[in-house]
Amino acid sequence: MGRILVTGTAGFIGFHLSQKLLKLGNEVIGIDSLNEYYDVNLKHDRLRQLKDDSNFQFYHLDISDRTALPELFVKHSFTRVVHLAAQAGVRYSLTNPHAYVDSNLVGFLNILEACRHAKIEHLVFASSSSVYGANTKRPFSVQDPVNHPISLYAATKRSNELMAHSYSHLYGMAVTGLRFFSVYGPWGRPDMALFLFTKAILEGKPIDVFNGGKMQRNFTYIDDVVEGVSRLMDKIPTPAPNALQDLSDPSTSYAPFKIYNIGNHQTVQLGYFIEVLENYLGKKATQNLLPLQPGDVPQADADITDLKREIGFQPDTPIEVGIPKFVDWYRSYNRW
Repeated sequence: MGRILVTGTAGFIGFHLSQKLLKLGNEVIGIDSLNEYYDVNLKHDRLRQLKDDSNFQFYHLDISDRTALPELFVKHSFTRVVHLAAQAGVRYSLTNPHAYVDSNLVGFLNILEACRHAKIEHLVFASSSSVYGANTKRPFSVQDPVNHPISLYAATKRSNELMAHSYSHLYGMAVTGLRFFSVYGPWGRPDMALFLFTKAILEGKPIDVFNGGKMQRNFTYIDDVVEGVSRLMDKIPTPAPNALQDLSDPSTSYAPFKIYNIGNHQTVQLGYFIEVLENYLGKKATQNLLPLQPGDVPQADADITDLKREIGFQPDTPIEVGIPKFVDWYRSYNRW
């Protein structure tokens, strides 16, 4: 694939994807703002792993910088762009809304503009399962409308999809959006459930369990996610036949635009997720049962029919395998 730009390369998914692309023999240019949403030391430690490869270059750069970002595209001739940089977190968006506008809207517009002027062959960007919002039809399908986001984070991610489609329509840009479902694994984010639970249980502290532990998720192991992303990078979308006459499928278009779900098809209740973690740690959790939080959905499960059909792959790592791999990494990284 050649020279690839990965934004958010010091982040959880960006780090793992960069590792995967380097192993496949690509040259990877990574950018990240290294913001302080969570422990910056973890981000630096991820980068140290990547910098051991001579085919990796890193730039400390914020995608909201309208001057520096275009200059990077001029300096390097990218064949693909994978845009993963974003302000993450549903609950954080309730108290820090402007961070989401700056990164997820302004920053994404800058990415679109840079890709347009550089005539990038394929832009792949991270959306989120949160765009399904108040949808009640299960499983969540890319063919379903997503008109009722219930958090600002979700609204910005849905906005990204709409912005990307407009650029695909106006300029013929090939763009693919990916709706990730509850990604977890080694080097994961400290604000996510598995990291928080593992840390608290080992330290003998209670864990906050929302919706009484009855939340249901497609917990998707990181290796499955990067495998799907790396395969889709070469699956450049083309206009769908007859799409202009039938606009009922929002996942595709008369423009070179496509949306996919990337999620494990096995739906797991949060209570069982905690049980598997407790069993591997050999220690029970003290659970602080709380109601469903604003912006959260009680159930999120992915219809991955399109993903399987297009690339012949589906995420399927069970939590009984993925959780121990995370715990082993956590113990090693934190010297437990």
